[in-house]
Amino acid sequence: MPDRLTCSRINEEIHKLTLLRNGECQNDRAYLAMFLLLVVVTASAWAQTAGTSGEVENVFPQARALYVDVHQNPELSGHEMQTAEKLASRLRTLGYEVTEHVGGNGIVALLKNGPGPTVMLRTELDALPVEEKTGLPYASKTHTKDDAGRDVPVMHACGHDLHMASLIGTATIMANTKNTWRGTLMLIGQPAEETITGAKKMIDDGLFTRFPKPDVAVALHTSNELPAGKVGVASGYRYANADSVRITIFGKGGHGSAPHTTVDPIVIAARTILALQTITSREVKPGEAAVVTVGYIQAGTKNNIIPDQAELGLTVRSYKPEIRKQVLAAVTRITKAEAVASGAQREPLIEHYEATDAVYNDPALAQRLKPVLELALGKENVAVAEPIMGSEDFSYFIAQGVPSFFFGLGGADPQKYAQAKAAGENLPSNHSSLFAPDLDPALHTGIAAEVAVLRNLLTGSAGELRKSTQQQSRSSQ
Repeated sequence: MPDRLTCSRINEEIHKLTLLRNGECQNDRAYLAMFLLLVVVTASAWAQTAGTSGEVENVFPQARALYVDVHQNPELSGHEMQTAEKLASRLRTLGYEVTEHVGGNGIVALLKNGPGPTVMLRTELDALPVEEKTGLPYASKTHTKDDAGRDVPVMHACGHDLHMASLIGTATIMANTKNTWRGTLMLIGQPAEETITGAKKMIDDGLFTRFPKPDVAVALHTSNELPAGKVGVASGYRYANADSVRITIFGKGGHGSAPHTTVDPIVIAARTILALQTITSREVKPGEAAVVTVGYIQAGTKNNIIPDQAELGLTVRSYKPEIRKQVLAAVTRITKAEAVASGAQREPLIEHYEATDAVYNDPALAQRLKPVLELALGKENVAVAEPIMGSEDFSYFIAQGVPSFFFGLGGADPQKYAQAKAAGENLPSNHSSLFAPDLDPALHTGIAAEVAVLRNLLTGSAGELRKSTQQQSRSSQ
């Protein structure tokens, strides 16, 4: 009997057994043999699940200790020196080949275990300039200088601390059970995810040329979308394209009591903001996803002075490339037109200064790994995840031709989650000063899920894995 059998194998045997029972084979001995095989296969799979549970319990204390450490000592994007060192030193101790300072503070850890696929598992390293208000005994009290020299609080308000702790627990189990998988495990500690610059910097620094290019890339992200103990699986789009746009509107300043002698950029900005909202309501085809949000407007210094200019900050979200192109073109057209209509003598400056593509989960991987997670966690703990308009620079890895499986990890306290749902309320979201995953069940689940996914992918040959994703991608187009 093999060391491990996947849920897909069980489903295959159940299908065969059903055919036999329905009369396609009247041989009672054959039916009995198939029944006994199913029993043995199922028992083996259940035994593996129980073994994984025990493995997680063994590594949980050290994973939890790392979580508390990095939560109390968060570092901003591009400044994750101590965080990266903590991960690197632990992975070296486990026997991984570790390279530091890849694309800044990025780390790459390889564990080679014979011929087979190369599978990448990524965690982020950075935290946010948010003052923590969770009241946890290990809450962050860190303050530091940001890149502009301002004193800011720092908090792991997006769950990256939980992702790191899950990766370390998973890395430990995989290093201690090399008889259960074959191939190369590639662990990535990525800096600067919050500024959507870290993945690109790692790629530009030779991530997929200095190191093996993975056949599949895996990542998870925690949130309060699901209760702790559950995971969410999406096939196709998971996160959106994100485009940051800065618009500077140029007017003609003057005294607030004599607006007729001016060209008021604040009025132009106000008209522009309202007109931009018609893009999604009147230009994008109903049913297609798009968001245009004006996150800030900055203009003026005094109530009786009409300023010379006003600045708007936009975030534009979409899934499909053609919708993205349409919306960005509309932003430019409307902004320029409103300035002309108001008599502005200078065309607005429109700067597209930050962007990341959508995260698209390979349908073949989602189809393959959903039953694997159901077997590891229980079918009731695996939900279908809806695509969201959040963004992730994990998309840069996908753009290099690496098939993706990016799944959600429930972080909400189950009781509070149920109460909020019943009341029609929302729990604190990622980036909130109150965001705090229900640590113990979430971390247990994160480790168990990652181990199950990696063991499933690190079987067979690299060619077989690549072929299956390519075939499914073609058939789904």
